Amino acid sequence: MEALSDGVFAIAMTLLVLDISVPAGLDSAHFHEALLDVTPNIAAYALSFAVIAQFWRDHRSILGAAPTADGAVLGLTLVGLALVALLPFPTSLLAEYTEQALAVAVYSGTVAAINAVHTALVAAVRRSETARDRDRDPAGPADKGPRARRQRLAVDSGVTAAVFGAAVPLAFVSPAAAMWSWLTLVPLNIVIGRRRRRAQQEATHREPAGRSPEV
Repeated sequence: MEALSDGVFAIAMTLLVLDISVPAGLDSAHFHEALLDVTPNIAAYALSFAVIAQFWRDHRSILGAAPTADGAVLGLTLVGLALVALLPFPTSLLAEYTEQALAVAVYSGTVAAINAVHTALVAAVRRSETARDRDRDPAGPADKGPRARRQRLAVDSGVTAAVFGAAVPLAFVSPAAAMWSWLTLVPLNIVIGRRRRRAQQEATHREPAGRSPEV
């Protein structure tokens, strides 16, 4: 499954760059004009590459902790890969038709769907791991470290899904406002990160003396 996932991610990343090109044989004036025209393609490429790279990193982390690839985990993985493979198409739409509401809405919806599937995948892995631990040692303590990391991934992807999902209807009011709304992820992630660090500090202070805190 990891080999298939890596292949899909690599192909999707490669396809993103195919729309970036400048015609041959241009004079100086038309060459600079062509470079200016391709700027939206480069911006869309950079955005989508970052989306795929983040999803790939988290995807490997989640699947690496999955005890078994049960039906739910396998199904959600395939749906996520299908959406990642589709991403070059809405990226091309966004680059060529930035001012079109439907193009912005399709891109926003695709990114939101990828992150929603990611959030569901974390939940499916958690259920599978809980069942495994219960069957192995019902009274044994669970390793909270990996689970806490997956919970953070679920929160991050859930917030991203919400922001891009909200941009879908907003795109039909103002495509520019919808794209600017994506930037709300920056302050949201800062706030979430601060609260997360504060919670970790409080948990560390509550740890009994002589016991090392769990990460």
